[in-house]
Amino acid sequence: MHTDQDLFNSKEFKELPDLLPVLPLRDEVVFPGILVPLYVGREKSLRAIDFATNSTDSQILLVAQKDAAIEDPKLDDIYKVGVIGNIIQILKLTDGTLKLLVESHQKVKVNKYIDNEGTFFCEYTVIEDQLDSDDVEVEALARSVKNDFEYFSKFTRRSNPNLHSNILATQNHLKLLDLVCYHLPNLVEEKQRLLEIEDQKVRFLEILTYLQKEISLIDAEHKIKARVKKQMEKTQREYYLNEQMKAIQQELGEVDDVRNDIKLLEQQIENTPLSKEAREKLTGEIKKLKMMNAMSAEASVIRNYIELILSLPWGKFTKNKIDLNKAEKTLDSDHYGLEKVKERILEYLAVQKRTNSLKSPIICLVGPPGVGKTSLAKSIAEATNRNYVRISLGGVRDEAEIRGHRKTYVGAMPGKVINSIKKVKSANPLILLDEIDKMGMGFRGDPTSALLEVLDPAQNATFVDHYVEVEFDLSKVMFVATADSTNLPRHLLDRMEIIRLSGYTEIEKLEIAQLHLIPKLLKDHGIKKDEVTITEDAVLELIRSYTREAGVRNLERELAKAIRKSLRKIMTSDIKSIVISKDNIEDFAGVKKFLSTEAGKESRVGLTNGLAYTEAGGELLYIEAVKIPGKGNVKVTGKLGEVMQESAQAAVSYVKSKAKEFGILPSIYQNYDVHIHVPEGATPKDGPAAGIALATTIVSVLTNIPVRKDVAMTGEITLSGRVLAIGGLKEKLLAATRSGITTAIIPEENKKDLAEIPDVIKNALDIIPVSHLNDVLEVALTKKIVPIADDHPEIIAINNPKLITSDNKFNDRDEVKRH
Repeated sequence: MHTDQDLFNSKEFKELPDLLPVLPLRDEVVFPGILVPLYVGREKSLRAIDFATNSTDSQILLVAQKDAAIEDPKLDDIYKVGVIGNIIQILKLTDGTLKLLVESHQKVKVNKYIDNEGTFFCEYTVIEDQLDSDDVEVEALARSVKNDFEYFSKFTRRSNPNLHSNILATQNHLKLLDLVCYHLPNLVEEKQRLLEIEDQKVRFLEILTYLQKEISLIDAEHKIKARVKKQMEKTQREYYLNEQMKAIQQELGEVDDVRNDIKLLEQQIENTPLSKEAREKLTGEIKKLKMMNAMSAEASVIRNYIELILSLPWGKFTKNKIDLNKAEKTLDSDHYGLEKVKERILEYLAVQKRTNSLKSPIICLVGPPGVGKTSLAKSIAEATNRNYVRISLGGVRDEAEIRGHRKTYVGAMPGKVINSIKKVKSANPLILLDEIDKMGMGFRGDPTSALLEVLDPAQNATFVDHYVEVEFDLSKVMFVATADSTNLPRHLLDRMEIIRLSGYTEIEKLEIAQLHLIPKLLKDHGIKKDEVTITEDAVLELIRSYTREAGVRNLERELAKAIRKSLRKIMTSDIKSIVISKDNIEDFAGVKKFLSTEAGKESRVGLTNGLAYTEAGGELLYIEAVKIPGKGNVKVTGKLGEVMQESAQAAVSYVKSKAKEFGILPSIYQNYDVHIHVPEGATPKDGPAAGIALATTIVSVLTNIPVRKDVAMTGEITLSGRVLAIGGLKEKLLAATRSGITTAIIPEENKKDLAEIPDVIKNALDIIPVSHLNDVLEVALTKKIVPIADDHPEIIAINNPKLITSDNKFNDRDEVKRH
């Protein structure tokens, strides 16, 4: 058995007609019957040509490479269907490259490739393509191909008169197929596929499909060119007229720079993805600007208006990626505590991620100052990858601040919402409406009503600013509002979801100080490591004796004050490090501002500890009363609101109605006045929650029984003595713990709210729910009330009016005793 190498070395090799040298072609597929020029420069190809001219009557196999980029192809890199070509002419060029003229004549299929020291040979089988020339369908296909190729050639760079005449004159349909396939501008892969097709009708249909597709593209290009030409003619006409206008305006003294500015504005309008309405509006404004004197005031107004519209972020969005895990980590790292609030925000974000919509209510964070409302909004923006912008609404009294001014007014400008959108340069930022409860109504309108369109998801997709005058889509904007209280118009509250932020407990303040405030302040003041150390007991002392607040703002100020004094000592002495503890805190923070307990040093008659809720959090509310000679009048002072005054009247009436049960003699009302006062008279106070405290104070002063100093209470009272529910329970209980109170009396109806009160508060207080004033008095008074007996002389006299004279004196005491 002989190997391939033995075959090449044998004498009989020249006598094997079926073995041909192979010439791999780059970017070229040759079809039968084509006279093709080739340039050959690769060493393997040169050896193959040399072998062909010396051994095989100048016959060589022309076959395409699969990848033209391969410089040294292997056997697997060339196709297995090619054509046999006769080398007619060889011309050697100066660079060593050969220029060949080869005539192809037969399609073959390679059975086997043989590699002889880098030169390829092959064994092959001739492929005889068959086509019935008398078939009517074949004739129709041939005519269609001729017509389409002629049309195609006229409008491409392949227009060659000789080629056209050859194709049109060809009667042999197989030859027609090969000619057209060779001259089509297809890729090598496509041409090779056409070469390998065995059914020639299928090849006709493939060629026809390709030609008709190309002709459709050519027709479309012609239509586009015609439209462009027509547009160019219109543009040239406008250009001519504009040039005439320029000449006229130059004669009038206008400057070329102004016209260049207008051209620049036109380009910006063209390149900005405006809404249809905005584009039409600006186009009209540009036309007006061209017609007027560039130095006029109105031209300046129009130019400013156009520039503002173009500066808005039309169609510009940041990519919102709501990662709930990242959002939770961000909220936890930025804020300590506030678990309920963070949980609600994460629920809100989860709904948005699932629905990809902002149709849910607008969030409104309500809580006392310093609890982290603004920083929560920043964390939400960071968690949702939105640009953050803050709008301060405190003191806003003009509707135009929200919706802008009409641009016809002097000094007109857009509202705060549009200005914020322009500032952040994206149409889907997070806008914080800060201090929304501080807006007021003035003679220029109600800004809270102007916010309705902004905050309503059903309307804000078509928000129209008075200055802009065209619709701008705010539906992708995320709005977060903050407020110290819910003292807002009902129609505005209806469009927002209220999330309440309560004040911090002492433990929470301590953690916030150690995790956030102290590291931040040390860094801001340039304190090096271990230079200043603030102990835990020092921080607690600052919280208890220097700050009384719901948040941590004042705590941060006191810490900063202590750190500043420490830094000064370090820089002006040889001290290298300072430890601030409870023992030396007064050296750094000054004299204590609050006593260790605000509840008082002893139990007193007519002094009750009430619990109040203010915008700054919970507060201890002292209620005092004295009994003075008079005629039974009741006086209430302390800058109390109408609701609180009515609550005091209800308490007085109830105590009078139950005077006998409370051990109060009727003569006390006849001979004494009661003066009720709530200290800190400069501070307005209102609300019904001090009802039971007022009643307890009145009973204490009229019965001369002291009220316990360690008891505080809150609850509304009715004329029947029932105790009704109140709000702000957590803040009030926080205030009680801060002030050294040990027992807190709350309405029975608020018992359910204790589930949301932190354990640290509930463990520090003895919380007693009550439903009636009698329950309050049992706990709050230091002695038990002794009712007046029915045989008391004054009770007998009241039951027998004849025994009382016109001046309310007893007529006959002996008779009274007898009765």
